Amino acid sequence: MDEAQAAGRRFRGRNKAPAWRRPADGPVTVVRLRLVPDPAARHRLEQLFEAAWSLKRALRRDGRARALAYRAGHRPRSTPQEAKQWRVRLGLSRDALERAGYRHLDASGHLRHHLSKAVAMHIADEVWCGLERHLFADASGRRQGVPKAGSWWGFTRIPGRARSHTTPRKWETFRVHGTLAGHLAAHRVPGLPEGFTPQEAAALPPGAGVLAQPRTMPVASAPRSRGGKGVWWEYDGPLTLVYAGGPDGCRGDLVVPVRLPQGAGQWPHLLHTLSDPEAFHKVDLVRRRDPAEPGGWVYEAHLMVLAPAYIAPSTAGRRAQAPTGRRGGVDGNVSNLAVVSAPAEPVPAGGVVAAASPHTAMVSPGVVSSKVRMPPDERDRIARRERKRRGRQRALERSRRASNTAQYELGKRQRKRQRRRQAAGLPPKQVTVPAGPRIARANGTPRRSHHRDTLSNTYRRLRARDAAAAQRTTQSRRTRARHTAGQIVAVHGPNLVVEDCDISGWFRLWGRACARFTPGMLITALEGECTKTGGRLLRAATRTTALSQHCPCGRRVPKHLGVRVHHCPIADGGCGLTGDRDLISAALAAFTHLHDPDDPSTARVDYQTSRRVLCAGGPGLPGALTESTAPIPTPSTGTRAGAGTGNAAAIPAKPRRRTPRRRNRRAASARQTRTSTAPTPDEPPPPTTPAGEAMVTPDRHRPRIRLFNKPPPRDLFNRP
Repeated sequence: MDEAQAAGRRFRGRNKAPAWRRPADGPVTVVRLRLVPDPAARHRLEQLFEAAWSLKRALRRDGRARALAYRAGHRPRSTPQEAKQWRVRLGLSRDALERAGYRHLDASGHLRHHLSKAVAMHIADEVWCGLERHLFADASGRRQGVPKAGSWWGFTRIPGRARSHTTPRKWETFRVHGTLAGHLAAHRVPGLPEGFTPQEAAALPPGAGVLAQPRTMPVASAPRSRGGKGVWWEYDGPLTLVYAGGPDGCRGDLVVPVRLPQGAGQWPHLLHTLSDPEAFHKVDLVRRRDPAEPGGWVYEAHLMVLAPAYIAPSTAGRRAQAPTGRRGGVDGNVSNLAVVSAPAEPVPAGGVVAAASPHTAMVSPGVVSSKVRMPPDERDRIARRERKRRGRQRALERSRRASNTAQYELGKRQRKRQRRRQAAGLPPKQVTVPAGPRIARANGTPRRSHHRDTLSNTYRRLRARDAAAAQRTTQSRRTRARHTAGQIVAVHGPNLVVEDCDISGWFRLWGRACARFTPGMLITALEGECTKTGGRLLRAATRTTALSQHCPCGRRVPKHLGVRVHHCPIADGGCGLTGDRDLISAALAAFTHLHDPDDPSTARVDYQTSRRVLCAGGPGLPGALTESTAPIPTPSTGTRAGAGTGNAAAIPAKPRRRTPRRRNRRAASARQTRTSTAPTPDEPPPPTTPAGEAMVTPDRHRPRIRLFNKPPPRDLFNRP
């Protein structure tokens, strides 16, 4: 394009009407739709991600170079006005990055076959968000580092453009067409009658089949209009993702079918989010690693819907019945979570707490305590999972060493064998897997970076399998934390207080136990559940409260971490209270008040109330401070949430039959041989081998000296 054409080029100006904007506090939910592409569509998706990654990498490199040039110019940015002019000169703005993306798109010969300018604009906006966090400090005065180009494996999302809610039939980039009723009519179970509606499918009990979708789903086509052109806006069949492609593309629309959950348990959720196509707002194309899929990637369409999130009836009922007239405290530890709650108001003679609404009325049990621990079967399951993970890590390390032998030294035994062969005049043996450390410089850094290593296909498949297993583990831990938080709030109410601790420091000391129990994930899930139920989880500073070092009577009782029982001796002027250390700390947290709920340092313990409730005795004492009076069953990571009900159904662990090791088999056979060949009182003992002679065993044809056949040692003191 010459200068004359560039000067006469027209750009879209400002909107004549007020632009539509999504309300900042409006309800939004995201639905993940599984895509089932055929081989041709999968190839186009792979090319689409390759093109998008090429453009994003180029924009990130441009942004990084401009950011480094901006930091290098100290004098041009001495004042805010000069800094702004310097950024404009370097092209550090959203509009400048978008123009750079357009230039990259026009200059390349292949990107225009896959990407449109709308996709390029949104990719440039994502790059600008990273640059903006580096250029400008946040509310706390911190800024992020200079953005890097990233890696191909970390690129998993292509942003789409939002649908126009003012102009009908205007939706660029990725679109979702079809209806839920059309999907049900095309893929319903043969036993269901014709004309079965989504409302009737949502009313079926969990476990009933609704859809019978084939493994390879048929690709839909747009209905033809009068002019013979396909119009997707008139399509009402199964749900389908449609992308028009780049301006130079000649293969038509990219059409990928959508696979929905086939059971009846998820249909209330689908009916809530997908019943109104007019509420569809935006679609992002996302991929994630899955070694079981062709190509190693699973493709999903993340559909943003302008509707509130779906809440199961059981979850809504549990939150409505949560006791709001209680105040509780939480004490998080490495291996358990202690929760103690008490009525927020004095308990009347009848034991009923006055409630503000009918659904909050409850019979108060006084002080109630719960302690969440890891069950033994879950501990064994985690141990087996960790053994598998360590095995995969060892296999990855062996594969990397075998593919990059020049970057590793020989191990101690390998060097010793090389010297032994050299001394014997034998040629050196080729080492396929060196066992020594990586070759490094004098300062300890590797001579060649790890990301430049040669990786085999086996390594990539094993790495993808390990990443998929880690993702499943994380998802199961989040599910367990969410279910546990719901049960805690249902018993103790949504108004809780927890110590403001730095759990990252715990991982440096007790990393394995923290990774097994995940106390931080439990507290985060508990905070979200309290907010959704109508309460709040407050955080109290440990410096101003020191809950574990005080007694409810107000007296300081120092204890180190090894002491797990609290005792306030009467002889030293205490109240004589004895109980579990974690439960008493949680009880003190229940009587902690904050002058500013957003500032943990304003927390103070109300010892007068705690002394009256906990030390003087009351409903639920003293057992509530000694053991859990309201146990919270911890769902294992092998549980699966009930479809559409929010309940956890435990999956029995599959019995594992382990084959004993070779050494154990030898020991067992030796014990069996000794037992079967033991001489009876009527039989003479077997003949013994003379001292010093070799004895040949049946399984090993090597001479071995029996210790009990050796001559007795000589007495050093010449005693008879």
